Amino acid sequence: MKQFVSFVIKEAKHILRDKRTMLILFGMPVVMMLLFGFAITTDVKNVRTVVVTSQIDHLTQQAVERLSQSEYFTITATVGTPREAEQLIRSQQADMAVVFASNFASKKNGLQLIIDGSDPNMAQQWATYAQGILLNEELRVKSENSSHYTLHSTLLYNPQMKSAYNFVPAIMGMLLMLICAMMTSISIVREKERGTMEVLLVSPVRPLMVIIAKAVPYLVLAFIILVVILLMARYVLGVPLVGSLFWIIAVSIIYILLALSLGLLISNIAQTQLVALLLSAMVLLMPVVMLSGMMFPIESMPQVLQWIAAIVPPRYYIEAMRKLMIMGVGIGEVTKEVTVLAGMTVLLLTIALKKFNVRLE
Repeated sequence: MKQFVSFVIKEAKHILRDKRTMLILFGMPVVMMLLFGFAITTDVKNVRTVVVTSQIDHLTQQAVERLSQSEYFTITATVGTPREAEQLIRSQQADMAVVFASNFASKKNGLQLIIDGSDPNMAQQWATYAQGILLNEELRVKSENSSHYTLHSTLLYNPQMKSAYNFVPAIMGMLLMLICAMMTSISIVREKERGTMEVLLVSPVRPLMVIIAKAVPYLVLAFIILVVILLMARYVLGVPLVGSLFWIIAVSIIYILLALSLGLLISNIAQTQLVALLLSAMVLLMPVVMLSGMMFPIESMPQVLQWIAAIVPPRYYIEAMRKLMIMGVGIGEVTKEVTVLAGMTVLLLTIALKKFNVRLE
Protein backbone atom coordinates (compact mmCIF):
# COMPACT_ATOMS: atom_id res chain seq x y z
CA MET A 1 0.00 0.00 0.00
CA LYS A 2 2.89 2.35 0.81
CA GLN A 3 4.36 1.73 -2.64
CA PHE A 4 0.99 2.46 -4.26
CA VAL A 5 0.74 5.75 -2.34
CA SER A 6 4.29 6.64 -3.33
CA PHE A 7 3.39 6.09 -7.00
CA VAL A 8 0.36 8.38 -6.61
CA ILE A 9 2.47 11.08 -4.95
CA LYS A 10 5.14 10.75 -7.65
CA GLU A 11 2.58 11.23 -10.43
CA ALA A 12 0.95 14.15 -8.61
CA LYS A 13 4.31 15.90 -8.23
CA HIS A 14 5.05 15.32 -11.90
CA ILE A 15 1.74 16.94 -12.88
CA LEU A 16 2.24 19.90 -10.57
CA ARG A 17 5.75 20.52 -11.94
CA ASP A 18 4.45 20.64 -15.52
CA LYS A 19 3.27 24.23 -15.94
CA ARG A 20 1.77 23.58 -19.36
CA THR A 21 -0.36 20.74 -18.02
CA MET A 22 -1.56 22.85 -15.13
CA LEU A 23 -2.40 25.68 -17.51
CA ILE A 24 -4.50 23.31 -19.62
CA LEU A 25 -6.17 21.70 -16.63
CA PHE A 26 -7.27 24.91 -14.95
CA GLY A 27 -7.00 27.55 -17.67
CA MET A 28 -9.23 25.76 -20.16
CA PRO A 29 -12.28 25.43 -17.87
CA VAL A 30 -12.16 29.09 -16.83
CA VAL A 31 -11.72 30.36 -20.39
CA MET A 32 -14.43 28.08 -21.79
CA MET A 33 -16.90 29.03 -19.08
CA LEU A 34 -16.31 32.74 -19.67
CA LEU A 35 -16.48 32.39 -23.45
CA PHE A 36 -19.67 30.37 -23.55
CA GLY A 37 -21.18 32.29 -20.68
CA PHE A 38 -20.63 35.81 -21.97
CA ALA A 39 -19.18 35.86 -25.50
CA ILE A 40 -20.55 32.83 -27.34
CA THR A 41 -24.22 33.23 -26.58
CA THR A 42 -27.53 32.70 -28.35
CA ASP A 43 -29.34 35.24 -26.18
CA VAL A 44 -31.49 37.71 -28.12
CA LYS A 45 -30.20 41.23 -27.49
CA ASN A 46 -30.02 44.51 -29.40
CA VAL A 47 -31.61 43.27 -32.61
CA ARG A 48 -31.51 46.19 -35.04
CA THR A 49 -35.12 46.75 -36.01
CA VAL A 50 -36.75 48.92 -38.69
CA VAL A 51 -40.37 50.05 -38.34
CA VAL A 52 -42.41 50.15 -41.55
CA THR A 53 -45.61 52.17 -41.36
CA SER A 54 -47.46 54.71 -43.46
CA GLN A 55 -48.81 56.49 -40.40
CA ILE A 56 -47.96 56.60 -36.71
CA ASP A 57 -51.21 56.26 -34.79
CA HIS A 58 -51.71 55.62 -31.09
CA LEU A 59 -51.70 51.80 -31.24
CA THR A 60 -48.73 51.70 -33.61
CA GLN A 61 -46.80 54.01 -31.31
CA GLN A 62 -47.56 51.77 -28.33
CA ALA A 63 -46.33 48.67 -30.19
CA VAL A 64 -43.12 50.42 -31.26
CA GLU A 65 -42.51 51.60 -27.69
CA ARG A 66 -42.92 48.06 -26.37
CA LEU A 67 -40.25 46.91 -28.78
CA SER A 68 -37.84 49.73 -28.00
CA GLN A 69 -38.27 49.41 -24.24
CA SER A 70 -37.39 45.71 -24.29
CA GLU A 71 -33.75 44.66 -24.00
CA TYR A 72 -34.09 42.53 -27.11
CA PHE A 73 -34.72 45.08 -29.87
CA THR A 74 -33.26 48.46 -30.85
CA ILE A 75 -35.28 50.65 -33.22
CA THR A 76 -32.82 52.04 -35.75
CA ALA A 77 -35.10 53.60 -38.37
CA THR A 78 -38.66 54.21 -39.52
CA VAL A 79 -39.46 53.88 -43.22
CA GLY A 80 -42.59 54.04 -45.33
CA THR A 81 -42.39 50.88 -47.46
CA PRO A 82 -41.28 47.27 -47.00
CA ARG A 83 -38.91 47.67 -49.96
CA GLU A 84 -36.94 50.32 -48.08
CA ALA A 85 -36.73 48.06 -45.03
CA GLU A 86 -35.57 45.12 -47.10
CA GLN A 87 -32.85 47.28 -48.62
CA LEU A 88 -31.62 48.20 -45.14
CA ILE A 89 -31.47 44.50 -44.20
CA ARG A 90 -29.61 43.64 -47.41
CA SER A 91 -27.05 46.37 -46.69
CA GLN A 92 -26.54 44.95 -43.16
CA GLN A 93 -27.90 48.10 -41.52
CA ALA A 94 -30.77 46.20 -39.88
CA ASP A 95 -31.61 42.67 -38.77
CA MET A 96 -35.40 42.77 -38.81
CA ALA A 97 -38.30 44.92 -39.98
CA VAL A 98 -41.78 45.20 -38.45
CA VAL A 99 -44.40 46.12 -41.03
CA PHE A 100 -47.65 47.66 -39.78
CA ALA A 101 -50.64 47.55 -42.15
CA SER A 102 -52.37 50.82 -42.99
CA ASN A 103 -55.52 49.64 -41.17
CA PHE A 104 -53.64 48.39 -38.09
CA ALA A 105 -55.27 50.98 -35.79
CA SER A 106 -58.84 50.21 -36.87
CA LYS A 107 -58.66 46.41 -37.08
CA LYS A 108 -55.95 45.94 -34.45
CA ASN A 109 -54.15 43.44 -36.67
CA GLY A 110 -52.03 43.38 -39.79
CA LEU A 111 -48.43 42.78 -38.76
CA GLN A 112 -45.59 41.36 -40.84
CA LEU A 113 -42.01 40.55 -39.88
CA ILE A 114 -39.19 40.71 -42.42
CA ILE A 115 -36.12 39.00 -40.93
CA ASP A 116 -32.57 38.34 -42.01
CA GLY A 117 -32.67 34.56 -42.33
CA SER A 118 -28.97 33.95 -42.98
CA ASP A 119 -28.88 32.40 -39.48
CA PRO A 120 -32.14 30.40 -39.30
CA ASN A 121 -31.89 29.63 -35.59
CA MET A 122 -31.43 33.25 -34.57
CA ALA A 123 -34.08 34.39 -37.06
CA GLN A 124 -36.59 32.04 -35.46
CA GLN A 125 -35.74 33.38 -32.01
CA TRP A 126 -36.10 36.99 -33.17
CA ALA A 127 -39.50 36.21 -34.64
CA THR A 128 -40.67 34.47 -31.47
CA TYR A 129 -39.56 37.32 -29.22
CA ALA A 130 -41.04 40.00 -31.49
CA GLN A 131 -44.37 38.19 -31.78
CA GLY A 132 -44.53 37.80 -28.02
CA ILE A 133 -43.95 41.53 -27.45
CA LEU A 134 -46.16 42.81 -30.26
CA LEU A 135 -49.10 40.43 -29.94
CA ASN A 136 -49.48 40.10 -26.19
CA GLU A 137 -50.99 43.56 -25.79
CA GLU A 138 -53.26 43.05 -28.78
CA LEU A 139 -54.49 39.73 -27.40
CA ARG A 140 -55.10 41.33 -24.03
CA VAL A 141 -57.24 44.10 -25.59
CA LYS A 142 -59.25 41.59 -27.61
CA SER A 143 -59.77 39.32 -24.64
CA GLU A 144 -61.77 42.07 -22.96
CA ASN A 145 -64.47 41.56 -25.57
CA SER A 146 -64.03 37.87 -26.34
CA SER A 147 -62.49 35.09 -24.30
CA HIS A 148 -61.64 33.37 -27.59
CA TYR A 149 -58.45 35.45 -27.79
CA THR A 150 -57.21 34.79 -24.27
CA LEU A 151 -53.67 33.37 -24.28
CA HIS A 152 -51.53 32.31 -21.33
CA SER A 153 -47.97 31.03 -21.69
CA THR A 154 -45.41 29.96 -19.11
CA LEU A 155 -41.74 29.21 -19.76
CA LEU A 156 -40.47 26.73 -17.20
CA TYR A 157 -36.95 26.45 -15.73
CA ASN A 158 -35.43 29.26 -17.84
CA PRO A 159 -37.90 32.16 -17.99
CA GLN A 160 -35.26 34.65 -19.15
CA MET A 161 -34.07 32.24 -21.88
CA LYS A 162 -30.39 32.56 -20.94
CA SER A 163 -28.14 30.46 -23.15
CA ALA A 164 -25.83 29.82 -20.17
CA TYR A 165 -28.49 27.49 -18.75
CA ASN A 166 -27.99 25.30 -21.81
CA PHE A 167 -24.25 25.70 -22.25
CA VAL A 168 -22.97 25.13 -18.70
CA PRO A 169 -23.97 21.42 -18.47
CA ALA A 170 -22.64 20.95 -22.00
CA ILE A 171 -19.30 22.59 -21.13
CA MET A 172 -19.03 20.35 -18.07
CA GLY A 173 -19.49 17.27 -20.26
CA MET A 174 -16.95 18.44 -22.83
CA LEU A 175 -14.24 19.61 -20.43
CA LEU A 176 -14.34 16.63 -18.08
CA MET A 177 -14.20 14.23 -21.02
CA LEU A 178 -11.37 16.00 -22.82
CA ILE A 179 -9.24 16.71 -19.76
CA CYS A 180 -9.59 13.31 -18.12
CA ALA A 181 -9.28 11.17 -21.24
CA MET A 182 -6.62 13.27 -22.96
CA MET A 183 -4.40 13.82 -19.94
CA THR A 184 -4.58 10.19 -18.80
CA SER A 185 -3.70 8.83 -22.24
CA ILE A 186 -0.80 11.24 -22.69
CA SER A 187 0.54 10.51 -19.21
CA ILE A 188 0.78 6.76 -19.83
CA VAL A 189 2.11 7.12 -23.38
CA ARG A 190 4.79 9.49 -22.07
CA GLU A 191 6.15 6.64 -19.95
CA LYS A 192 6.25 4.43 -23.06
CA GLU A 193 8.19 7.04 -25.02
CA ARG A 194 10.74 7.51 -22.26
CA GLY A 195 11.11 3.77 -21.74
CA THR A 196 10.21 4.08 -18.07
CA MET A 197 7.01 2.05 -18.29
CA GLU A 198 8.99 -1.20 -18.32
CA VAL A 199 10.76 -0.10 -15.15
CA LEU A 200 7.41 0.59 -13.51
CA LEU A 201 5.96 -2.73 -14.56
CA VAL A 202 8.83 -4.77 -13.10
CA SER A 203 8.46 -3.01 -9.76
CA PRO A 204 6.89 -4.85 -6.79
CA VAL A 205 3.62 -3.05 -7.43
CA ARG A 206 1.21 -4.94 -9.69
CA PRO A 207 0.79 -3.44 -13.21
CA LEU A 208 -2.88 -2.73 -12.54
CA MET A 209 -1.95 -0.72 -9.46
CA VAL A 210 0.57 1.25 -11.51
CA ILE A 211 -2.14 2.30 -13.96
CA ILE A 212 -4.58 3.13 -11.17
CA ALA A 213 -1.89 5.14 -9.39
CA LYS A 214 -1.34 7.21 -12.53
CA ALA A 215 -5.08 7.81 -12.89
CA VAL A 216 -5.78 8.80 -9.27
CA PRO A 217 -4.21 12.32 -9.49
CA TYR A 218 -6.28 13.07 -12.58
CA LEU A 219 -9.39 11.86 -10.76
CA VAL A 220 -8.67 14.31 -7.94
CA LEU A 221 -7.88 17.14 -10.36
CA ALA A 222 -11.07 16.43 -12.33
CA PHE A 223 -13.07 16.69 -9.12
CA ILE A 224 -11.44 20.05 -8.33
CA ILE A 225 -12.20 21.25 -11.86
CA LEU A 226 -15.82 20.13 -11.41
CA VAL A 227 -16.08 22.21 -8.23
CA VAL A 228 -14.56 25.23 -10.02
CA ILE A 229 -17.06 24.90 -12.88
CA LEU A 230 -20.02 24.62 -10.51
CA LEU A 231 -18.88 27.66 -8.52
CA MET A 232 -18.41 29.71 -11.70
CA ALA A 233 -21.78 28.58 -13.02
CA ARG A 234 -23.55 29.62 -9.84
CA TYR A 235 -21.78 32.83 -8.86
CA VAL A 236 -20.37 34.17 -12.15
CA LEU A 237 -22.90 33.10 -14.78
CA GLY A 238 -25.92 33.00 -12.48
CA VAL A 239 -26.96 29.47 -13.44
CA PRO A 240 -28.99 27.89 -10.63
CA LEU A 241 -28.17 24.54 -9.06
CA VAL A 242 -31.76 23.52 -8.36
CA GLY A 243 -31.19 19.81 -7.90
CA SER A 244 -29.33 17.86 -5.25
CA LEU A 245 -25.63 18.77 -5.15
CA PHE A 246 -24.86 15.25 -3.90
CA TRP A 247 -26.37 13.60 -6.98
CA ILE A 248 -24.79 16.16 -9.32
CA ILE A 249 -21.36 15.25 -7.93
CA ALA A 250 -22.13 11.51 -7.79
CA VAL A 251 -23.17 11.35 -11.46
CA SER A 252 -20.16 13.50 -12.37
CA ILE A 253 -17.78 11.08 -10.64
CA ILE A 254 -19.21 8.18 -12.67
CA TYR A 255 -18.64 10.25 -15.81
CA ILE A 256 -15.09 11.12 -14.76
CA LEU A 257 -14.32 7.41 -14.25
CA LEU A 258 -15.72 6.76 -17.73
CA ALA A 259 -13.44 9.43 -19.21
CA LEU A 260 -10.41 8.01 -17.39
CA SER A 261 -11.25 4.54 -18.74
CA LEU A 262 -11.43 5.95 -22.26
CA GLY A 263 -8.06 7.64 -21.76
CA LEU A 264 -6.58 4.33 -20.66
CA LEU A 265 -7.97 2.65 -23.76
CA ILE A 266 -6.46 5.34 -26.01
CA SER A 267 -3.10 4.90 -24.28
CA ASN A 268 -3.15 1.21 -25.23
CA ILE A 269 -3.52 2.11 -28.90
CA ALA A 270 -1.16 5.09 -29.15
CA GLN A 271 2.61 4.71 -29.03
CA THR A 272 3.52 8.41 -28.97
CA GLN A 273 2.12 11.46 -27.21
CA LEU A 274 1.31 13.09 -30.56
CA VAL A 275 -0.75 10.10 -31.67
CA ALA A 276 -2.51 10.03 -28.31
CA LEU A 277 -3.31 13.73 -28.63
CA LEU A 278 -4.63 13.34 -32.18
CA LEU A 279 -6.72 10.31 -31.23
CA SER A 280 -8.17 12.18 -28.29
CA ALA A 281 -9.04 15.15 -30.49
CA MET A 282 -10.59 13.06 -33.29
CA VAL A 283 -12.38 10.51 -31.12
CA LEU A 284 -13.53 12.96 -28.45
CA LEU A 285 -13.64 16.58 -29.56
CA MET A 286 -15.74 16.36 -32.73
CA PRO A 287 -18.31 13.86 -31.40
CA VAL A 288 -18.64 15.78 -28.12
CA VAL A 289 -19.31 19.08 -29.88
CA MET A 290 -21.43 17.80 -32.76
CA LEU A 291 -23.26 14.71 -31.51
CA SER A 292 -23.78 15.22 -27.77
CA GLY A 293 -26.61 17.72 -27.98
CA MET A 294 -24.25 20.45 -26.84
CA MET A 295 -24.81 22.68 -29.87
CA PHE A 296 -27.50 20.97 -31.92
CA PRO A 297 -30.66 19.06 -30.87
CA ILE A 298 -30.17 15.35 -31.42
CA GLU A 299 -33.84 14.94 -32.36
CA SER A 300 -33.29 17.21 -35.39
CA MET A 301 -30.40 15.14 -36.76
CA PRO A 302 -30.72 12.53 -39.53
CA GLN A 303 -31.49 9.06 -38.25
CA VAL A 304 -27.97 7.76 -38.97
CA LEU A 305 -26.41 10.50 -36.85
CA GLN A 306 -28.91 9.82 -34.07
CA TRP A 307 -27.71 6.20 -33.99
CA ILE A 308 -24.09 7.38 -33.76
CA ALA A 309 -25.02 9.91 -31.06
CA ALA A 310 -26.45 7.04 -29.00
CA ILE A 311 -22.90 5.79 -28.29
CA VAL A 312 -21.44 9.21 -27.42
CA PRO A 313 -21.03 9.25 -23.60
CA PRO A 314 -21.26 13.04 -23.09
CA ARG A 315 -24.77 12.98 -24.51
CA TYR A 316 -26.10 11.15 -21.45
CA TYR A 317 -24.08 13.18 -18.98
CA ILE A 318 -25.24 16.48 -20.47
CA GLU A 319 -28.87 15.31 -20.41
CA ALA A 320 -28.51 14.23 -16.78
CA MET A 321 -26.89 17.51 -15.72
CA ARG A 322 -29.56 19.60 -17.43
CA LYS A 323 -32.23 17.68 -15.56
CA LEU A 324 -30.45 17.74 -12.20
CA MET A 325 -29.09 21.28 -12.31
CA ILE A 326 -31.74 23.23 -14.20
CA MET A 327 -34.94 21.25 -13.75
CA GLY A 328 -34.16 20.12 -10.21
CA VAL A 329 -35.44 16.55 -10.67
CA GLY A 330 -34.50 13.65 -8.43
CA ILE A 331 -32.10 10.84 -9.23
CA GLY A 332 -35.04 8.66 -10.27
CA GLU A 333 -35.64 10.88 -13.30
CA VAL A 334 -32.12 10.31 -14.64
CA THR A 335 -31.95 6.56 -14.08
CA LYS A 336 -31.60 5.87 -17.80
CA GLU A 337 -28.68 8.26 -18.23
CA VAL A 338 -26.87 7.03 -15.10
CA THR A 339 -27.35 3.38 -16.10
CA VAL A 340 -25.91 4.01 -19.57
CA LEU A 341 -22.93 5.92 -18.17
CA ALA A 342 -22.21 3.21 -15.59
CA GLY A 343 -22.50 0.48 -18.24
CA MET A 344 -20.15 2.34 -20.59
CA THR A 345 -17.66 2.82 -17.75
CA VAL A 346 -17.57 -0.90 -16.93
CA LEU A 347 -17.30 -1.83 -20.63
CA LEU A 348 -14.50 0.62 -21.45
CA LEU A 349 -12.54 -0.20 -18.31
CA THR A 350 -12.80 -3.95 -18.98
CA ILE A 351 -11.63 -3.58 -22.59
CA ALA A 352 -8.80 -1.21 -21.62
CA LEU A 353 -7.44 -3.49 -18.91
CA LYS A 354 -7.63 -6.57 -21.12
CA LYS A 355 -5.74 -4.78 -23.88
CA PHE A 356 -3.08 -3.53 -21.52
CA ASN A 357 0.08 -5.38 -22.47
CA VAL A 358 2.17 -6.04 -19.39
CA ARG A 359 5.24 -7.03 -21.35
CA LEU A 360 5.14 -4.06 -23.74
CA GLU A 361 6.34 -5.01 -27.14
